[in-house]
Amino acid sequence: MGIKTYSPYTPSRRNMTGSDFSEITKSTPEKSLVTSLKKNSGRNNQGKITVRHHGGGNRRKYRIIDFKRTKDGIPATVVSIEYDPNRTANIALINYADGVKSYILAPEGLKVGDKLMNGPEAEVRVGNCLPLDKIPVGAQIHNIELYAGRGGQLVRSAGIAAQLMAKEGKYATLRLPSGEMRMVPLNCRATVGVIGNGEHSLVKIGKAGRKRHMGIRPTVRGSVMNPNDHPHGGGEGRAPVGRPGPCTPWGKPALGLKTRKKNKQSNKLIVRRRDGRAAK
Repeated sequence: MGIKTYSPYTPSRRNMTGSDFSEITKSTPEKSLVTSLKKNSGRNNQGKITVRHHGGGNRRKYRIIDFKRTKDGIPATVVSIEYDPNRTANIALINYADGVKSYILAPEGLKVGDKLMNGPEAEVRVGNCLPLDKIPVGAQIHNIELYAGRGGQLVRSAGIAAQLMAKEGKYATLRLPSGEMRMVPLNCRATVGVIGNGEHSLVKIGKAGRKRHMGIRPTVRGSVMNPNDHPHGGGEGRAPVGRPGPCTPWGKPALGLKTRKKNKQSNKLIVRRRDGRAAK
């Protein structure tokens, strides 16, 4: 999918870009696979804001994506490639031979009319979903399960893929897009290929209103607030933060603090962290 530029008939249009949606073949979603999406504007059940900068935005329906891909041995045909407002990747509508329809994440190179298959007997081809022990070493994969049968949890954003580096014992070693090397059980499933819509990261928003359409409210710097609103606030003119390092509005360290638990059970499955250090 390409990037579209605009004529600068307003100042904000000058640097704005967007997707040209050249891969999209159908503009309306499958009615049986959408559900309503309730907005809570970052508020919890008490009405208190627990996640800042959420609210507003265009109304949208949630497309039910099949991350599990458990209909084994039944061939499916790609009916259409569609836009999904809830994620960066495009989605593909597939129709199984028994008449069941479902949405999957659309990998790069998938076209209308292509045949797909799930299960251990499936071919190692773009869009097919197989257990890791059936995928050859070196292959690029996405939508990877961490626990067999739970559905894909890793590598689901536009333009990314993990690489299968090795298989040993019960585990496969993957190199994730972050650079982290991690072991995943061989009976977990993954989909072959790179997720499409790789140019998504090149889109320039261009104006504040477009962010509001996405449901993102403005972010105010702490250094321009008052001292009672933020630890960085106050002072005459531009003032430093006045602390050893930057903080959140609640006084917690904001940069560089490790938040992962030291005794987390899955630590033993991480071979190398994304900063290049060996896992302890």
